[in-house]
Amino acid sequence: MESLVYGKFNSARSRSKAPKSQERAVGKSNKFRISVFGIGYVGTVSAACLARDGHEVVAVDVNRSKVDVLNKGLSPIVEPRLNESILACVRAGRLRATTDARAAVLSTDISFICVGTPSQENGSLEISFVSRVAEEIGKSIAKSTNFHSVVMRSTMLPGTMEKIVIPILERSSNKRAGRGFGIAYLPEFLREGTAIADYDHPGTIVFGVEDDPRTLQRLIAVHERISLEPQIMSIRAAEAVKYANNAWHATKISFANEVGLLCKAMGVDSHEVMNAVVSDTKLNISPAYLKPGFAFGGSCLPKDISALRHAGRMVDIDTPLLGAVLQANENQIQSAFRLVTATEKRRIGLVGLSFKPDTDDLRYSPLLEIAERLIGRGYELAIYDSNIRLSRLTGVNRDYLTKRLPHITCLLRENMSDLVDFAEVLVVGNREQFRKNSLSLIGREKIIIDLVRINPDRQSGINYRGLCW
Repeated sequence: MESLVYGKFNSARSRSKAPKSQERAVGKSNKFRISVFGIGYVGTVSAACLARDGHEVVAVDVNRSKVDVLNKGLSPIVEPRLNESILACVRAGRLRATTDARAAVLSTDISFICVGTPSQENGSLEISFVSRVAEEIGKSIAKSTNFHSVVMRSTMLPGTMEKIVIPILERSSNKRAGRGFGIAYLPEFLREGTAIADYDHPGTIVFGVEDDPRTLQRLIAVHERISLEPQIMSIRAAEAVKYANNAWHATKISFANEVGLLCKAMGVDSHEVMNAVVSDTKLNISPAYLKPGFAFGGSCLPKDISALRHAGRMVDIDTPLLGAVLQANENQIQSAFRLVTATEKRRIGLVGLSFKPDTDDLRYSPLLEIAERLIGRGYELAIYDSNIRLSRLTGVNRDYLTKRLPHITCLLRENMSDLVDFAEVLVVGNREQFRKNSLSLIGREKIIIDLVRINPDRQSGINYRGLCW
């Protein structure tokens, strides 16, 4: 499955409305006939909430006992408020269950696939259930004259829809995705124990839809009662969002636990500490620092993480997450260095040297580390940073440069045009300094290695290589 995580991300932004004459609405407009495949956790909650919202829902599963339980108005899973909702919807005739996949597809406009993708022993995903359901739905679509939208909710690695699911649907239906039938990816963010509340009040709504305005309009209509604006993106990106969310949640839990162990060992109330941490909504609970890019540096983060790890060893507390943070930071530096060496060019121009923009601080600068590695490998190097000039530096920063890095001072260029004249490859570590001096590049054939995302619309190509994009 590793090969599935790579590929081009295409943006989908169309919001054109579906022709109402071709929708089989139930009662009011924007109410649909929906089949939900998989009467497991996500499928049961989704079916119940969709039926509660006025849609006519058919839940589909190969397990006869689950089907019988749901048809009796009972929930096959334990979840607060779910039993009452299922019972009310079954009695109202808006929710029923069946083992007949073909009948379910032919009697509905939309199919939500919510079957399991369990982990195998080697960590890879078991997608045979998804493949089997896609085959069944595709064969059923082949018999239908209506435009049927297939919406995947099962968690799958980026590229699985493109490489596996869509080809199965197209082959078994003999129709093209986006034309003969609709296709979308709708990641779920339901937590056990609060699933209905999460369904009604989501933190985000993500639609992975590409060149399929009818399916997009159906998804918008299904979610119309939720005031949150959906984020519309490529199918691959939507698949990746689910994994990014879960990895982030797991990291937060492990971080809090590791801090808790350290605090206890040092005689500190960990809850008091973390309450103060989460009260900061400017840096801690915010989008700050959550944009992929180059490694961190400076006088605080590397030093303080190292100090915490040392303090942990002194009190016999292991800190694997903090250790992994430093290793992950080193990995970004290594990745950037590999981008440079892959060009097979020898004259390198480095734009930026301080650990972040608008400062002259070189302490623990990852750009400085890149410079040192390039010098050590025998590359010809020139550096431009308008904030790092001997004529301007004073105090600690001047001493640091002249006494500890004398071999760097001779590589500094006074202006960007000198750097461009010299270099075959430009490594951009300071976005603003590059933008201010980008006129120097007009008419020049240079390879640009971007560590900071100069332009959000650019993707890696022949003469432009982004670190994480």
